[in-house]
Parts: sequence; structure tokens; C-alpha cells
Amino acid sequence: MKKNPIIPFALIAVLGILAMIILAVVGLNEQERIANGGEEGETTQADPEALIQSCIGCHGGDLEGGSGPSLNDVHERLSVEEIERTIIEGRPDKGMPAGLVSNEEAAILAEWLAAKGEE
Repeated sequence: MKKNPIIPFALIAVLGILAMIILAVVGLNEQERIANGGEEGETTQADPEALIQSCIGCHGGDLEGGSGPSLNDVHERLSVEEIERTIIEGRPDKGMPAGLVSNEEAAILAEWLAAKGEE
């Protein structure tokens, strides 16, 4: 007696479709969580040395500049509020994207960059 060869393929197809549906639902829930700013109780990373890692790709390892300008003397050009606004809003005209860090983390980075120049 021969088995029907279509049944294993149909079973695999059904399992694949179910997996796609489940992953889509999970992805939608994650999208909503991210849009709402993450889970409640999520803590902001307060270490500016760790936060600056999102900047070194363009501003260089020592913040001396790269494809982006040097941040070592940013306190001479901008106030703390302007630095924070730049981090939050980005500079699309200069190639800097917005939203690399949260608003709280942007405030921490702005304070750290301003104080770094006063050392």
C-alpha cells in the first residue's frame, strides 16, 4: 500500500503558514510596545560612556570626528539645550539620524558632552 506523498508537503505548508501568523502577531505586539516607549518600569541607561557607543560610528572612537564633526569641542559651539535637541531631533541635513537614544538618555549625553569640554 502506497502512502500519499502530498500529505507531508501539505502538513509542512500548514505549519509554515501557522508559524508566519504567530510571528506576525508577535511582531505587531512588539511594534506597539516600541511605539509606546517600551515596557513600564524600563530603566534609562545612565552611564554616558556606554551611551556614547551609538555616536562613535560617525564621530570617531575618541569623538575626534569622522564622517561627523568632532564632539570634543561641541560645548564651545552649542549650549546644553542645543546639544540635547540635536541628539533628539538629529540633523537630517548633515546626515545625523534622530532617535538614536531616548530623550532621557539624550539629556544625560548632552550634560556629559558639555561637562567633558570643561575638564
